Amino acid sequence: MVVSVEKLQEHFKSNGKTKEHSAHSAKVHSVAWNCDGKKLASGSYDQTVSVYVLERDRMSKDFTCKGHSDSVDQLCWHPTSSDVFATASGDKTVRIWDARSGKCSSTINTKGENINICWSPNGQSIAVGNKEDLVTFIDTKNFKAKAHEQFKVEVNEIAWNNTNDLFFLTTGQGTVQIYSYPDLKHVQSLYGHTANCICIKFDSTGKYFATGSADALVNLWDVAELVCVRTFSRLDWPVRTLSFSYDGLMLASASEDHFIDISHVETGEKICEVPCDSPTFTVAWHPKIKLLAFACDDKDKYSRDAGTVKIFGLPND
Repeated sequence: MVVSVEKLQEHFKSNGKTKEHSAHSAKVHSVAWNCDGKKLASGSYDQTVSVYVLERDRMSKDFTCKGHSDSVDQLCWHPTSSDVFATASGDKTVRIWDARSGKCSSTINTKGENINICWSPNGQSIAVGNKEDLVTFIDTKNFKAKAHEQFKVEVNEIAWNNTNDLFFLTTGQGTVQIYSYPDLKHVQSLYGHTANCICIKFDSTGKYFATGSADALVNLWDVAELVCVRTFSRLDWPVRTLSFSYDGLMLASASEDHFIDISHVETGEKICEVPCDSPTFTVAWHPKIKLLAFACDDKDKYSRDAGTVKIFGLPND
């Protein structure tokens, strides 16, 4: 079902409030919802993860996860287990956490400083990439590395498709490289950007994926045909982060522009803008409702990192 742009615009006219939560003592690199949408986790340069609980439209901090000795650059939740998430850190480890206790259940040593991580849709594997463009695949049965793949190009973000048989990575050459999985044979290179391709996200319906680039463009790709079907060009700065809404109707994209663009996927029209005071590095739509979590490079009145996490889409007072 395609919901009109006008209907979505009306929704955010009465649900356009943003609330911020003090989460960390340094810049927030990553925010992500768990599969049932009851918890939100954020990873920070301050080496910790904060876990929040959402009840109706109220967020409350549950606990802080400590254990990493360097920046937590990215985190991801288990696709079906609401209490398990993984973190990638510059301390050359991946940690698995229990969101009920805030305790680390497994630590996996890796070969470099980790910057990106994703969990396979079937829950059986985790992929983590480091600064040297090495991707390590971790078996979630025993949480041990089962394969390493060294790439000859700059690898920025990694992702499986929804059916778990293709592995995608965005590159410094502006391409999207596609490999078969699990044998990691090169399938295709997609050319859609004129500069560094930074981020990639798949929608929940399996119809599209989106890529964001230093050319300030967001491309929407047809998963079945592997062709670009639409380009969004409302941002002026490199696109750092993307997220599809739970129903696949909306795409949020953000950069150093002082707003987050929310677009209608099927028409490309603008639904609304979320104002920001500083560059935005991470956005994540809630998996069931029209709430968007995000984090910016906010500073406090003393010009120190504010470390806040924000939620957009709350009812106006």
